[in-house]
Amino acid sequence: MQLNLIPHISMKGGTRAQLQSMRVRSDLRGTGLGSVFVRQVLNIARDAGCILMELTTDNTRPDAHRFYERLGFKATHQGMKIRL
Repeated sequence: MQLNLIPHISMKGGTRAQLQSMRVRSDLRGTGLGSVFVRQVLNIARDAGCILMELTTDNTRPDAHRFYERLGFKATHQGMKIRL
């Protein structure tokens, strides 16, 4: 996984944490390892003074959506991309 800390102009200029590229090897999924990783990165973000953690996950990954929702994440926005 990758954690980015991003200064932001909304939310009174607070820093956002952005989680990217979360991966757990397929034979280790369901063991709780992913939850441990995400909880650790949430603690790192809190300790860094972040006010929000955000992530994106592909629309075709309902299992990932359920995983993040179990950890307290909520779907609040629709993301968009364009390849350059």
